[in-house]
Amino acid sequence: MQKVNLILNHPLFLSHMLKNEVSEAKRRFCKHNIAHSMDVARIAYILNLEESLGFDKEMIYAAALLHDITKFMQHESGIPHNESAILPSSGILSNCGFLSDEIELIKNAILHHRTEPNDLKAFDALLFRADKLSRLCLFCEDRADCHWNDEKKNLLMIY
Repeated sequence: MQKVNLILNHPLFLSHMLKNEVSEAKRRFCKHNIAHSMDVARIAYILNLEESLGFDKEMIYAAALLHDITKFMQHESGIPHNESAILPSSGILSNCGFLSDEIELIKNAILHHRTEPNDLKAFDALLFRADKLSRLCLFCEDRADCHWNDEKKNLLMIY
């Protein structure tokens, strides 16, 4: 996981994750921190293995680590974080040795991680599903006030 470790130590990744922490320090609901990103990565990798999807482990972890890195921008300016994350993610991925076709696949997954997928076997669908499955609604103290409806909330443990 050499390239993933390069992402985890990349100055822009680290600064953006810190900005997310500061921006969401008083947030009551699900936070967009490194724990969330790692949960998404691990769940996506489990789904990948269980469903024999065949995606590369480093690609999965890269997409999961980068999918929310600009959430702070959404709080500050209202720009959707799935859109604002594309530019910094491209630079980070390039700096960390990902090839142009890999970068495009990861950027597409980041861009669509908030959109219900049509093809559940696609790479962007994998990120979408893992992102939603990562939420621990069952244990959330603010569950009653959450904007997710009960059908969307994770009230049963799957992963």
